[in-house]
Amino acid sequence: MTREAEVTVTEVLAELAALEDPKVRAINERHGDDHGVNLGKLRALAKRLKTQQELSYQLWKTGDTAARLLALLICRPKAFERDELDAMMREARRPKVHDWLVNYVVKKSPHAEELRQAWFADPDPVVASAGWALTADRVTKRPEGLDLAGLLDIIEAEMKDAPDRLQWAMNSCLAQIGIDHPEHRARAVDIGERLEVLKDYPTSPGCTSPYAPIWIGEMVRRQQDQAS
Repeated sequence: MTREAEVTVTEVLAELAALEDPKVRAINERHGDDHGVNLGKLRALAKRLKTQQELSYQLWKTGDTAARLLALLICRPKAFERDELDAMMREARRPKVHDWLVNYVVKKSPHAEELRQAWFADPDPVVASAGWALTADRVTKRPEGLDLAGLLDIIEAEMKDAPDRLQWAMNSCLAQIGIDHPEHRARAVDIGERLEVLKDYPTSPGCTSPYAPIWIGEMVRRQQDQAS
């Protein structure tokens, strides 16, 4: 690492430390995240820094959650090799880091499909949840070649007892199958009703419940309203 990069990382870490807010940290910690930086301020910092791949690498290496979130905002997703992304995913234990790594980086990578297949049945449920998140994205955007009935078989057999983050990703896949593929909708709703996963999840006013039967019904209704 060059002296210039070292100074830059030091300066950025100091700026992140200055943005630390105990109230924000308390809220984030309830969701499993260990940082206290307001995400709006984090995004503003990323916008000012612009894309800097080398700085992104160095920020990621610090292991600090806020630094890693910033790293994911200023990186070039297509610059990462497949094995680099795999290693990053296995290090991404905090929910927000995991979510941003999947959505902001891996989905834009030329290695996305290869990683989806590799992660889908990984014995680590956190890594497997990334595979399911990428699968849900394909269900919506590029379903050709996916065995949707087979995915429903796995969801029906395994989602009820899956660890939380994996369960959430499988449930999202279930909902997307029901929303985007009418031929599988009745079965997707039936699976959701029988398993009752996230049925009692607290939902803010104006937001759609993650309980698959409600989620599917609401999104299909919106599609129909738009079409009429």
